[in-house]
Amino acid sequence: MKNAGELLAAVLVLVGAVICGISAFGLVRLPDVYLRSHAATKSATLGVVGVLAGAFILDWISSGTASFKLLLVIGFVFITSPVAGHLNGRAAYRSGVPLWENSVRDELKPVLAQAEPEQTAAAERDQR
Repeated sequence: MKNAGELLAAVLVLVGAVICGISAFGLVRLPDVYLRSHAATKSATLGVVGVLAGAFILDWISSGTASFKLLLVIGFVFITSPVAGHLNGRAAYRSGVPLWENSVRDELKPVLAQAEPEQTAAAERDQR
């Protein structure tokens, strides 16, 4: 059982490291901030969580007790990384960073155009 657990931990760490490597390649090669943010988010969510899960399993096997701290870190990274990536992309869009010229769709533009009059009306109500 110990060998199978060590093998599982090694596979998780290796897969996580490969995902982080692919993501690093994407950060260098992708053309705009939106695609780069996507690559960085995938790395943190899948790659880092894979490495941490492997470390958790290996620690559990070697010490016989589960590390609550590692579980907290895994949960924290898994929850916060996608949110941070989304907010980076949204902030870049709202500050006017252009999309890559070969981008096919801009799904946020009509949503923001529809929300702008509503936000203006709400701001005017708040000023009264």
